[in-house]
Amino acid sequence: MTGNQAQGHATAAGAAGHLMLDAEALYRELVQGVAALLGPASRLVGITSGGAWLAERLARDLQRPEGFGVISSTMHRDDFAQRGLSSRAPTRLPFDVNAAHIIVLDDVLYTGRTIRAVVNELFDYGRPASVKLAVLVDRGGRELPIQADFAAARVSVAASQSLALERDAAGAFAFELRARP
Repeated sequence: MTGNQAQGHATAAGAAGHLMLDAEALYRELVQGVAALLGPASRLVGITSGGAWLAERLARDLQRPEGFGVISSTMHRDDFAQRGLSSRAPTRLPFDVNAAHIIVLDDVLYTGRTIRAVVNELFDYGRPASVKLAVLVDRGGRELPIQADFAAARVSVAASQSLALERDAAGAFAFELRARP
């Protein structure tokens, strides 16, 4: 591991340039990274939906009795007019945000626009003492000056593609590389 990123879990394979990521190995890296960020007043908050899956599993694996929150970026997105309301879960924060140390979790960090929207949503609920960001994958391509406090991997993905975290019925994670619409 170099700094706050894991190396070796992302490889390009084949002539088509497909990206192969071991999401479960990256999750194990994330567990260690988030554990290092946690304090007694820390609260896990996952961004709908991939980040919420991560927060749910981390709360269990790190034995956080206070559980986790889920936050939506929908109402604060700068592309709300194009996207409209999504059918994703609404924000649910079962703890007081005021003076809490919030660790926001997401599956893939790309432009930074979702994180900006989530921070705005978070401040609608109170004033946290601090906000940190932990992600499975940082794919670069930032449009805003936002970076993760911990990223399990940094990878390059073409702008014409999206990287999405999937979760099977048993709760195991995998990544899917898709063409952007």
